[in-house]
Amino acid sequence: MSSTDVRKEAEDSGPSGYAAARLRLLTEGARSGPPRRSALSELTDDWLSGLFDTGADGLRGVSLVAVGGYGRGELSPRSDLDLLLLHDGSDTGAVAALADRLWYPVWDLGLALDHSVRTPAEARKTAGEDLKVQLGLLDARHLAGDLGLTAGLRTAVLADWRNQAPKRLPELQELCAERAERQGELQYLLEPDLKEARGGLRDATALRAVAASWLADAPREGLDDARRRLLDVRDALHLTTGRATDRLALQEQDQVAAELGLLDADTLLRQVYEAARVISYASDVTWREVGRVLRSRAVRPRLRAMLGGGKPVAERSPLAEGVVEQDGEVVLARAARPERDPVLPLRAAAAAAQAGLPLSLHAVRRMANNVRPLPTPWPAEAREQLVTLLGSGRPTIDVWEALEAEGLITRLLPDWERVRCRPQRNAVHIWTVDRHLIETAVRASEFTRRVHRPDLLLVAALLHDIGKGWPGDHSVAGEIIAKDVAARIGFDREDVAVLASLVRHHLLLVDTATRRDLEDPATVRSVADAVGSQGTLELLHALTEADALATGPAAWSSWRGSLVADLVKRVAAVLAGDEPDEPEAAAPTAEQERLAIEAVATGSPVLSLRAQTEAPARAEDQPPGDPEPLGVELLIAVPDQPRVLPAVAGVLAMHRLTVRTAELRALDLPDGVEGSVLLLNWRVAAEYGSLPQAARLRADLVRALDGSLDIAGRLAERDAAYPRRRGVVPPAARVSVHPAASRLATVIEVRAQDAPGMLFRIGRALEDARVRVRSAHVSTLGANAVDAFYVTGPEGAPLPSEEAASVARKLEETLRG
Repeated sequence: MSSTDVRKEAEDSGPSGYAAARLRLLTEGARSGPPRRSALSELTDDWLSGLFDTGADGLRGVSLVAVGGYGRGELSPRSDLDLLLLHDGSDTGAVAALADRLWYPVWDLGLALDHSVRTPAEARKTAGEDLKVQLGLLDARHLAGDLGLTAGLRTAVLADWRNQAPKRLPELQELCAERAERQGELQYLLEPDLKEARGGLRDATALRAVAASWLADAPREGLDDARRRLLDVRDALHLTTGRATDRLALQEQDQVAAELGLLDADTLLRQVYEAARVISYASDVTWREVGRVLRSRAVRPRLRAMLGGGKPVAERSPLAEGVVEQDGEVVLARAARPERDPVLPLRAAAAAAQAGLPLSLHAVRRMANNVRPLPTPWPAEAREQLVTLLGSGRPTIDVWEALEAEGLITRLLPDWERVRCRPQRNAVHIWTVDRHLIETAVRASEFTRRVHRPDLLLVAALLHDIGKGWPGDHSVAGEIIAKDVAARIGFDREDVAVLASLVRHHLLLVDTATRRDLEDPATVRSVADAVGSQGTLELLHALTEADALATGPAAWSSWRGSLVADLVKRVAAVLAGDEPDEPEAAAPTAEQERLAIEAVATGSPVLSLRAQTEAPARAEDQPPGDPEPLGVELLIAVPDQPRVLPAVAGVLAMHRLTVRTAELRALDLPDGVEGSVLLLNWRVAAEYGSLPQAARLRADLVRALDGSLDIAGRLAERDAAYPRRRGVVPPAARVSVHPAASRLATVIEVRAQDAPGMLFRIGRALEDARVRVRSAHVSTLGANAVDAFYVTGPEGAPLPSEEAASVARKLEETLRG
């Protein structure tokens, strides 16, 4: 059925005909995007015009006006109808009756309606008091009635907006900034709000308002397409959910992608991120231009008086060859020739980042349109300018985004295209892959005084996750890419090998430190073999910390930092030839020794629950920052016996204590003290409420160990009483055996979605398998738990391979059950 036929059906059948025609239009598979939004707007125009004409019955001095998104002719399937009934004030009673005849049919059909009834003077007054009303009126469109009345209001509102722009635009900018602070940046969110987040549809509307002020204008290239893409996604979201929502929730992304004919949810998110990035960059450029114009207007009268009425000449300060500062931006010098100077983009970017200034849009576009490709390998200056740019700290981000907006980054580094705007479906990561790489370089710039080769550290930071755009293990793929990129940008063979090794092993230190027994010589030896040299170890240590800090708040802590530092110290000793033959037990602290002696003397568990009262001390070379959240340290000493791990984990789960980190090991007792003690050093946090008393925890632990406390039954009752909310189904748990990780025990690693009681279930399954937990290393990253258990048979020897595989299978079955 054609658009004309659909509209005729609506006109012939009244409200019910409109509803049927609307439904037919929205379910037509052949039409989507702008044509469907336009057709829906036209269909709604005709229906409302019919209602108006019927209800007005000769009434004069009245018009029906669409405002906001409807005024722009952009109706999504579940959009509100934003309507203004405009009147000249001559017959308010008749206007009120007309309003009822208009609004009630809309409500009867279940359509959302944002309506008002005003005279032109009232509309202008309200717009002057409420910026959102004024923005809606900038898109006012006549639907029915007195065309002159509508045209007069449009003219007056636009004139008011332009006259008041110096005052209203800063107000609009502040409104956008507050919304961004509240909603986050659309281009990085896993569940973004397409309308309210920074770079979303609200910002696109704000840019239209700036253009309407005639004070400044946004970069046009790609902006309309970006806005159209977000509207298309919102249309699909409305159709798949049946709701007027702008939040692209995880559980709906696959359906929305299918509605749009896209491969998968990742493809959908990448398109959303690309669109948001265009709008965000256009906003940055536009608001910068607004500020420049307003500052210029403020000083112009004084300058004109000083210069006798002449036009002021903008001051230009040299920054680098071919690069100058002008009016708070970095621009090209008059003598610059991009077509003859292939290093100019990197030189200009490095100069801008070093000066903490934005790159001029005109300069970036001129370079993008005219610059020649760099030769292969790059000249030394190009490589040095890239390193300078990466080492400039926080200003690097905005400069890099300016180059990327005009395609210069992918021309310099073609492999960047695969990670650009690539989402990371991991709650620990707060950035897309490309932004994470730049954030890592920014963090690494803080550590350049710690290493002998800061250039290798910064380039490794830029490339460490470059393999995430390829199938398989991103570290393995990244190593291959890093070799090619490093050679192309001019590093020699030895440096290329170091960079490739850093990319290949960028997760090695933190994974080993948090998931392996550092007292086991095999652990340290394996890291030393992989790293190979003191210089690479030094770089890898700095890269590890920069990577974790750039990932998100859940990825790094003083605890993780101390474990990594301990591992680095041990590996450095091995690389220096000082390798211990046997594991050396860590000396217990005075408190640990006291608890252990008391546990032996009483024959029962003893514990200490201590909240940290201040942030941990920082190393001299650690950059300042916000202190870590205060944690709670739980120390438990238990006479060596079966079922300690599930008993402790179960009691903590009963008391709603979340285990953040956990270590379990046998403790050497002082000379003259008989017995064997297990020491548990855990960090815990209350899910809600306050921490339980240590005495109560100890009492329950005693009962759990003697079998009089049914932990499994208590946890099952609680789960039944408080069923978990339905959400995104996480990936299945994965349990793997690492036979080469230790010669003293079998290492079983568990990766799973963290959940209350999970550690209890794991501990019970290991006990049921009749294996002994020699040590445990538990860590939680966001919603993900990564736990390593060093287990032996009853006699204390590593498990045979078949038995180890069987234990791993049983653990997977337990966690999936």
